[in-house]
Amino acid sequence: MRTALIFAIMLAAIPTLNGQQPRKLKVLISVDMEGVAGVVSADQLSPSSFEYERFRRFMTAEALAAVEGAKQSGATEIVVTDAHGNEQNLLVEQFPPDVRIVRGSPRHLGMMGGLDASFDAAMFVGYHASTTNTAGVRAHTFSSARFTRVTLNGTPVTEGAWNAAIAGQFNVPVIFASGDNAAITEIRAAIGDVEAVETKHTLGFHAAETLTPDAAQKLIREKAAAATKRLAERKPYRVTSPIAVTISFKSITPVEAASYLTQVFTRVDSHTLRFTAKDMAEASDVLEFLMAYRIDLEP
Repeated sequence: MRTALIFAIMLAAIPTLNGQQPRKLKVLISVDMEGVAGVVSADQLSPSSFEYERFRRFMTAEALAAVEGAKQSGATEIVVTDAHGNEQNLLVEQFPPDVRIVRGSPRHLGMMGGLDASFDAAMFVGYHASTTNTAGVRAHTFSSARFTRVTLNGTPVTEGAWNAAIAGQFNVPVIFASGDNAAITEIRAAIGDVEAVETKHTLGFHAAETLTPDAAQKLIREKAAAATKRLAERKPYRVTSPIAVTISFKSITPVEAASYLTQVFTRVDSHTLRFTAKDMAEASDVLEFLMAYRIDLEP
């Protein structure tokens, strides 16, 4: 009995021998919904839609699969960011107690809310193609109701590229993405050949050939684990600062109103604003304002 006790104490002391502590590995998982397996229309995407309750469960399950995969390969701390719609979609009670959830809006860093320089990696789950992509399922950039185009330093961006640039400001690489094939192609074109899962093959804006939820979750778990193991191979995606941002709107009215703020915005044409930000965090704050502010805004 005494020998067993001594052995147990020695094992417990192994991680701290020579002053070494177990390595911490902190991961942020940003979760959208349009790229989730099975999603093809608004019928799955908003609280008033008849399939929303089912598909928020599938969204949660894909996020959980990424959590499980990251943990399998050594992640010790995980923050999951709800990044769809009102950002209150994930079923928080289904996550392990050691996972933290970011939800609600508006917030600093938008879809990357909660991120800072303490993270080692970021993952994207359920992402979709950009508004300029003719192939993606429910393709849009940040707001399908408001925006038609977003650029960084003159280059049109997806939500994936924008969010990867936010991560890059904090020296955090994006190591995994899931979504339809059009979304994955765009993300890889912008930031490199990250581990990815194509949850469905697009057949149009409201059509796709999709994996089943179980099949998608299995692949996400496997690829997230593989991505975490290969973390050392990934480099942060950075854009040159100061950052020139242009945003084109569907409506003229918000462009006209914002253009009166001459210290911030330049009106490029009837539907487009331009502004300059010192970094991606500042650019994200301006974007959050443009998406969230309404004259009739109430608590």
